[in-house]
Amino acid sequence: MIPSDKPTSTIWARFGSNRSTPISVLAVLAALSFLPVLLTPIPAMVDYPNHLARMYILSQNGTPNANPYYEVAWAFYPNLGMDLLVPRMARLINVENATRLFLLLSQLLIVGGALLLEWARKGRVHLAGFAALAFLYCLPFSWGFVNFEFGLGLALCGIAVYLMLAERPWPLRFVVNMVFVAALFAAHFFSLGVYGATLGVYELSRIRHGRRSYGVAAARLGALAIPALALFGIMRMTAGSIGSEGTSWFIGFKPIWPLRIMNGYNLTIAAATGLTLMVSLFFAARRGVLKLETAGTWLAIGFALLYVVIPSKLFGTSFVDLRVIPAAALILPAFCSLTLPSRAWRMAALAAISGVILINLAVVLTVWLPYRTDYAAIVESFHKIDRGSRILVASTDDNGDPPFADLTSYPMYYAPTLAVHYANAFVPNLFTEAGKQPVRPREDVRRLAIPYGGPVPLGVLTAIAASRPPAGVPPFVRTWHQDFDYLYVLGPRAANPLPDLLEALDTSERFVLYKIRRKS
Repeated sequence: MIPSDKPTSTIWARFGSNRSTPISVLAVLAALSFLPVLLTPIPAMVDYPNHLARMYILSQNGTPNANPYYEVAWAFYPNLGMDLLVPRMARLINVENATRLFLLLSQLLIVGGALLLEWARKGRVHLAGFAALAFLYCLPFSWGFVNFEFGLGLALCGIAVYLMLAERPWPLRFVVNMVFVAALFAAHFFSLGVYGATLGVYELSRIRHGRRSYGVAAARLGALAIPALALFGIMRMTAGSIGSEGTSWFIGFKPIWPLRIMNGYNLTIAAATGLTLMVSLFFAARRGVLKLETAGTWLAIGFALLYVVIPSKLFGTSFVDLRVIPAAALILPAFCSLTLPSRAWRMAALAAISGVILINLAVVLTVWLPYRTDYAAIVESFHKIDRGSRILVASTDDNGDPPFADLTSYPMYYAPTLAVHYANAFVPNLFTEAGKQPVRPREDVRRLAIPYGGPVPLGVLTAIAASRPPAGVPPFVRTWHQDFDYLYVLGPRAANPLPDLLEALDTSERFVLYKIRRKS
């Protein structure tokens, strides 16, 4: 650990006449930032309802209420953070609250881990807390990548602890590293990658800085890698896997994501806040008030290269490159210093970052709070479904590609998967991919599972029902009107597209529930 060259009280005093001003502002902003999770029973995140549905299946497995269409199949693979913890938490509180508590814990780990990392590096907290709150509802987190968020928070804590033990005896470092590697492997594979890459680059930077010989550095890097290699070896021997096959780069999106990253619901707000941060950081670096340490420079270059070369889809996991951006934003503040020239500049900087945090938070609240009514409406509609039915989900929306889309309608996409609990139903959109989730459809319905998860375009279903199926129609919907009992159509209200086949049972601002009539 590199100690600060000034007492903490002096550091805080430099922000203004009241030395507690920044820490007080940070505490207030943090309290406000956790409000959305506390106020919404089901947070309006794209993937969240799907995860919640899976938690119900895991929690009810082996009980009389177990869903008849799904089975639990554990294997030795990563990305199981909430799958391992939430069902155990649900023994004390209900599944909905346990899942929400896991999300809140993930957010606490993000903020607390960033603060701990900066303290471990500098002996004080200064920038990391504000960076963490600014990215608390960034694109990957607001889309509901909950296991990644939990794992990244855990990775921040692991990096901080490693820095604290950097000069301690190697057996202690090895054991602690082994514990964090095992926990991160179970939580989320990419979070383990962030942990390993950060510490690997950090050790390499110390060679360049003359603080490590090549032999010592090689030994330390080897000690870092051994636990991960052992886990991968066990996974291979036990026929485990990391997701599914499939690698894509989508190079054209890489210049766009930095302008889209800050907010998952509003493109204009995301671009404005992202540009504000980037321009501010650029001029601060040009003026010499923002400086990266040697290790920070190495890490910044490493994250930039990783963002450029890593595929957008890896092991069947999408938006992998996008996740590099919040990882860098949470780690780099611990390796840089900001020295503003006057009290006015310091207060202006505090106001600017607080404004970014509050604007993003306001957007989240304006999306999440109305969804309480929408989610309540779809839960109520499940009572109109016969228990044990098969439910297909379609959509009338065409929002375009995610980098350009308005994502305020996306949190409804997986809400129908909650029928697996409320109606003991089969919903083909439920996440059941081998190597990612320990839940899979039973053999008799496995052919109907939708591998990419999203709703089926309503136009495709209409064409199939009219005996005009489009070329390349996927097999799981070729006979949808015979295989399924009910159909949810998500999106703006529209006229019944197949009145002879579909009977409307319930309508809402965001969905219509139809019963499928069997043709004689």
